[in-house]
Amino acid sequence: MFTIDTGSRERSYPNVSDTNKTMPNKDRRDAALNNLQRSIKSRDRKAKVAPLGVIFATLAVLVVFVGGIWYATTYTPDADDTDTTAQDAPEMENAALPSGPLQPYGDTISCEYTTSGDASKEVEPPANGEVATSGTVRIELATNKGSIPLELDRGTSPCTVNSFEHLADSKYFNDTICHRQVKSEDMGILQCGDPTGTGTGGPGYSFADEFPSNGVEADQAQNPLTYPRGTLAMANSGPNTNGSQFFLVINDTTLPPSYNVFGTITEDGLKTLDKIQEKDPNGEKPAEEIKIEKATVES
Repeated sequence: MFTIDTGSRERSYPNVSDTNKTMPNKDRRDAALNNLQRSIKSRDRKAKVAPLGVIFATLAVLVVFVGGIWYATTYTPDADDTDTTAQDAPEMENAALPSGPLQPYGDTISCEYTTSGDASKEVEPPANGEVATSGTVRIELATNKGSIPLELDRGTSPCTVNSFEHLADSKYFNDTICHRQVKSEDMGILQCGDPTGTGTGGPGYSFADEFPSNGVEADQAQNPLTYPRGTLAMANSGPNTNGSQFFLVINDTTLPPSYNVFGTITEDGLKTLDKIQEKDPNGEKPAEEIKIEKATVES
């Protein structure tokens, strides 16, 4: 094999571009003719091949286009093609408490307290008649576990607030125990207000249901609602049997709209209740005695 020595002016042969320098005239003419013929034949071949390339390219485009139309109009997804990551719709959460009674209260409302059984602790029922439907009342429950301040709202359940304030003023709740504690996934409450500590006692009178039962339609009367953490509500033994027993909602609790909501527990009160709830109850009985030493109306 010949190489080029970059250090010399002389070249090594054969070099294609230099072959004509040593040929006779006739040979040069024959070589030139042969080169011309080869060039013409090459151009003829290219001219023939080019149209075929265009035709083949056009056919390829048509095949893809027609195939796409056929696929789009005939494809039916199999069951296995469905999205396996789709999840079932989440279950509906319990409804929140309604915003207020279906029929708004006037400036006052008439309350009636009906004699019902024997009082577990001597107390007179509140006077029947008109009570205010606006304003708040603050009551502190001083317990052996700490203070539980409450804020009662006359605008939600005015007859309930009137009764509770009356019982606190009458010292009915003093030296009574909270007999029931529930700690479960959908309920967290502490129930108090029975001087007997058995869950069967009461003040010897009863009164009607108020909010939220008056805030839902009749066909929704048993639909569960969420009583949110910090709610203050009355316990009962059926429709219109409210008396003195009440419960404090420590964690969101699911119940039908059958329990009069009449106020809230302050943040300080919830801190006390959280400490109580740290200990698991024995069934539904508090692990340790929880006593209301004194209930004081502050305003």
